[in-house]
Amino acid sequence: MGLSEHPEQQPLLFGLFLGMYLVTVWGNLLIILAIGSDVHLHTPMYLFLANLSFSDIGFISTVIPKMLNNIGSGSKRISYGGCLTQLYFFGLFADLDNFLLSVMALDRYMAISQPLHYAITMNSQRCILLVAGSWVVTTFHALVHTLLVTRLSFCGPNVIPHFFCDLVPLLKLACSSTHVNDLVLILVAGTLLIAPFVCILTSYFYIALAILGIDSPKGKQKAFSNCTSHLSVVSLFYTTAIGVYLCPPSYPSGGKDRVFSVMYTVVTPLLNPFIYSLRNRDIKGALGKILRRNMFNTLSWD
Repeated sequence: MGLSEHPEQQPLLFGLFLGMYLVTVWGNLLIILAIGSDVHLHTPMYLFLANLSFSDIGFISTVIPKMLNNIGSGSKRISYGGCLTQLYFFGLFADLDNFLLSVMALDRYMAISQPLHYAITMNSQRCILLVAGSWVVTTFHALVHTLLVTRLSFCGPNVIPHFFCDLVPLLKLACSSTHVNDLVLILVAGTLLIAPFVCILTSYFYIALAILGIDSPKGKQKAFSNCTSHLSVVSLFYTTAIGVYLCPPSYPSGGKDRVFSVMYTVVTPLLNPFIYSLRNRDIKGALGKILRRNMFNTLSWD
């Protein structure tokens, strides 16, 4: 169904979401480039951030290009295979964001609460293992749900009251039993989504205790500033996700859930680069070096 059924709104939606998509992709690519080009940023925290930026690019690219194509062509159709592909990659990158945010919270906990053991605990091998494990688990999880959808029958009308192929709207369209899908969704998805969230809450509980135990006001401020960027992203990600998946459906009342979905799938990846670049001195410094280097190369060429 898309975001709007009014033809006069389509050009505005196309321009708005195209601009948001380009800013999101370029912003996250700049963060990845800044981390990769600055040796001082080759640390666990920034390894996780680079993966989060890559995941955000995949997250928004799963949804927006198809939506822009639908608006531009005037057709809101999506093939069965295209819908399953979108379902798989959306689940993959949404879960990956969830896992990476929890790993980043664990990293901040070790850095603040266990600073003497940080270098040993968060060594390069363990960090790579955490990132690789996040990719493996989320890939398998998304694949399970996608394969379970392929066993369902869809008799029509095959109208999805959304702007992309999400799992819950698809299950509502099925004319065969979705008992197995619902069970797996509750048991597996619930566990994989709740466990990282609990990990984040637990990490920040102990981080708060550690910060309160610091005597120096400057020490408290420095420890808290190390967490503000990540905490901002976590708050934005989970508040919008809860609005999408835990609030009652509102299709009859004008599709307010689609507004939450836009916040979750588009606005969150869009704001992440700004949050980290504006609130993180290391990232700002690395981006400044890249810009100065490019300006110098341009002037030298001229």
